[in-house]
Amino acid sequence: MKQRLGKIDAPLFLIVIALSVFGVIMVFSASYYATITDNLSPYYYLERAGMWAAGGVVVMLVFSLVPTKFYMRIAPLVMGLALLFLLALFTPLGISVNGATRWLGVGSLTFMPGEFAKLAVILFVAWFYTKYAKQAGTLLRGFVPMILLIGVLFLLIYKEPNLSTALIVVLTILVMMFLAGVRLVYLIALIVIGVLGVWLMIQVSGGYHLSRVTGYLNPFSDAQGSFFQTVQGLIALGNGGLTGVGLGDSVAKALWLPEAQNDYIFAIIGEETGFVGCILLLLGFLALIWRCMLISMRAQSRFDMLLGGGVTVLMALQVILNVGVVANLFPPTGVTLPFISYGGNAVLLFMFLMGIMLHISRKDPAKIKTQAEPRRGEDAA
Repeated sequence: MKQRLGKIDAPLFLIVIALSVFGVIMVFSASYYATITDNLSPYYYLERAGMWAAGGVVVMLVFSLVPTKFYMRIAPLVMGLALLFLLALFTPLGISVNGATRWLGVGSLTFMPGEFAKLAVILFVAWFYTKYAKQAGTLLRGFVPMILLIGVLFLLIYKEPNLSTALIVVLTILVMMFLAGVRLVYLIALIVIGVLGVWLMIQVSGGYHLSRVTGYLNPFSDAQGSFFQTVQGLIALGNGGLTGVGLGDSVAKALWLPEAQNDYIFAIIGEETGFVGCILLLLGFLALIWRCMLISMRAQSRFDMLLGGGVTVLMALQVILNVGVVANLFPPTGVTLPFISYGGNAVLLFMFLMGIMLHISRKDPAKIKTQAEPRRGEDAA
């Protein structure tokens, strides 16, 4: 059995474990004062972050045993479920928090369809361009169907409103289309039209999205209002200096930086571990992304290559956007830092994706077949 499955990519596994452990530690540090203020146990977030991380590792190991041909079979079904979940947000099942309806829930259990959509697009796009590999470079069969899907997904997620997740989903699809062999001229034209369209939508809709895009250019203009979190994040990063104020000694987390254990946890990392700590963390992510790239390039089938490429792109986008938002390089968005930010949905998603990567890595590159394309609709898993 062990010989048939092959060995997993040890560096990838160890990097994921190291990031997860560091994430649990930082969630505990970032949330300590908030739990006391909310009359919770000081270990409330520590216990839950540890539980999600441990459960995520189990998920990763279990799905590292699942052949990728299984995902080839269920990809259309997963995409159908993703669309149904997104539509359900606009029914009484949708849960609204701070003006955004991004959750479905029953009782205390909540679920984010936007996170599930990230997984769905990776599986579906890999399936589509494997099943229809010979039509990938054509306009009507290789390009137009995927554009229709992009439009539907973008509108459903944008209306939550959740522009950041909508853009991540679209960008992931676009890069996977490039990897699949869609003509570059089509993609460039789509990107230009898309950028203009998003800008027009923001201008026309005004309000929430417009204020975020225009205000980030000078967040200190409304430091006590809409951009309070942005400003406090920048102050925390600056306060960290070269080596940081020390683990657990952040000032910003003492009720200055709202929800410090979530999207802005990188600011607490910067304050407590300094520039050195931030660089080491980013090097860890860089190593993880590099391992994913290598595994994808060594994949034994077109489906595996596209699947691994989609996972790699999604990971890179999440890291770039999260760090960029905290550093005020991009307008504020609700993007989690993989394996670091608090949140069960995101942890399970990325652990599941790492399970897929570990399974792809089990395959012996020496046995890769020389055929340019697998038979239509099949996977060599």
